[in-house]
Amino acid sequence: MQSPQLIEMFRSLASEITERDFSHVQSGQSISELGIDSLQMLELIGEMERTLNIHIPEERLVGLEKVQQLLSLVDEIRG
Repeated sequence: MQSPQLIEMFRSLASEITERDFSHVQSGQSISELGIDSLQMLELIGEMERTLNIHIPEERLVGLEKVQQLLSLVDEIRG
């Protein structure tokens, strides 16, 4: 899955989890500025892990601020 599909997955899951419209989200945006709190972020990451059948180690999540950082991490773990 390439980055356009990952950003679409992020938009869809974030919209579902927060019950807000994230169809406009760009990869360079800050996750916190989008109003996604830490619990919602963990839920979103969990859904991405289940959907993509991957595991993201918790220590790799430290310092993630931008959507692109998360998507790059997911892409890297998927290999």
